[in-house]
Amino acid sequence: MPTLERLRPGHEAALLAFERANRAYFARTVSDRGEAYFTGFAARHRALLAEQAAGVCHFHVVLDDRGEIVGRVNLMDVAAGSAELGYRIGEHAAGRGLATAMVGEICGLARAAYGLSALTARTTADHTASRTVLERNGFTVTGNITVAGRPGVHYRRHLSPDTGRP
Repeated sequence: MPTLERLRPGHEAALLAFERANRAYFARTVSDRGEAYFTGFAARHRALLAEQAAGVCHFHVVLDDRGEIVGRVNLMDVAAGSAELGYRIGEHAAGRGLATAMVGEICGLARAAYGLSALTARTTADHTASRTVLERNGFTVTGNITVAGRPGVHYRRHLSPDTGRP
């Protein structure tokens, strides 16, 4: 069964490999991170860990049964009891409900471990899979936005004090 694990220094090489292996797949639905992301990955990883240590963000990797990274689920820009959710599941693990399960798990962690009371998320309007993941996890549409120059949708979810469920 896949698990969610908080980002740590030891994830660097495997996370870089995951991002490289899935670069073209991710670029089909979200903006490409650009070559600088990959060439400067070590510094970027250290910066993420520093943000996490400061409590500004909470980064997680999704590990499969063999302990290999198959996805990421992050809570970014933590402020005033809220954070923005971001997630990506690799091509070989996609389409099996993993994103829905891991977003559900992070909602519980957001409330129980990080003390958050609400999460926001955004996606392009035509990214049906991402919209489905959010809606299955109790996120509701709060408005239309632009995401990387494309029509998008903004979501919000309030977390109950006991379980993180809506």
